[in-house]
Amino acid sequence: MKNIKMQIQKGLDKGKKTFQFDNEHDQTKPAEWWFQNIPEGLVLFVVFYTQACRWGRCLGCNLSSKSTANHVDYKAIVSQIDYLFDLEIIQKKRSQIRKVIVSNNGSVLDQETFSSTALMYLMVKLNLTFPRLSTLCIETRPEYVEIEELEFLRRSLNEGDTPTKLELAIGFEAFDSRIRNKVFMKGLSLNTFENFVEKVARYKYDIKCYFMQKPVPGMTDKEAISDVKSGIDYFSRLAEYHDININMHLNPTFVAKGTALAEAFYRGEYKPPSLLDVIISALYSENKKLSLFIGLADEGLAVDNGSHINDTNIEMIETIEQFNRTQSYAILREVLWANLVPVELYS
Repeated sequence: MKNIKMQIQKGLDKGKKTFQFDNEHDQTKPAEWWFQNIPEGLVLFVVFYTQACRWGRCLGCNLSSKSTANHVDYKAIVSQIDYLFDLEIIQKKRSQIRKVIVSNNGSVLDQETFSSTALMYLMVKLNLTFPRLSTLCIETRPEYVEIEELEFLRRSLNEGDTPTKLELAIGFEAFDSRIRNKVFMKGLSLNTFENFVEKVARYKYDIKCYFMQKPVPGMTDKEAISDVKSGIDYFSRLAEYHDININMHLNPTFVAKGTALAEAFYRGEYKPPSLLDVIISALYSENKKLSLFIGLADEGLAVDNGSHINDTNIEMIETIEQFNRTQSYAILREVLWANLVPVELYS
């Protein structure tokens, strides 16, 4: 246990993080949960309260501020699962929920921070509660993905009332290797990612890649758009080669409190991307071998004026939410036409 805490602190020190952990949260309740809408139907997104991510150094990430530095045992996580599934709103919507995304703001498949016993219990509750579940998405770093776990998850999902596919979600963040690993400090090589894809492809599972638009200081808006386009092409090639589904979850970067990115923002060295630039990037994915979801939540973790969520963006946010529900690229094109964006920028 002590060694895990040391690993977490080492990551925070390397990332120059100044935020505090939420050590006072009730361990019998999830950190948070919410609903999303996608073309397939209703999504339940749950973030369980556990010990923080062991990597912890990514430049603009402060998700660990909603975790604890201390070990959370399997009994507490099981209590969180029971609390969530017993909620009246969950019970009312149980037949509508088509996808569940499971997170702990770190790696759910890291057995040191998310108990294997709790994971097995979660699988039982999912099968018992959601009769129309079509996809289970689990967030993790690639290094924690083991063939034995994939096999166990496959067997568990096959025992549900309806065919349910597994989706593994990882943070990829940026395509440029220097930006991803030297500046953002993600610690993810293309070789590691491609080995992960090969493991997942054996089972024809889906992959979700969290990708950030303009994640670091010193990156121009044009370079940020180009990087997203390179990521789209890369994921499309892998999806085509392995005949699997890859989703890019494109997040416009917000300035997270207590991070080095926030310090750069305060010094005037960083400005978040505009939603218009995000739409330009997203349109490039049309007719590619991947799907795309545009993330909009800053989860209340942004500094003042450091988020794309504000009163001036309401119409554009509504358009993006409509795109997420329908995957209609036509509505995104209409936004660019209305703003006189040249076609060559997004084609």
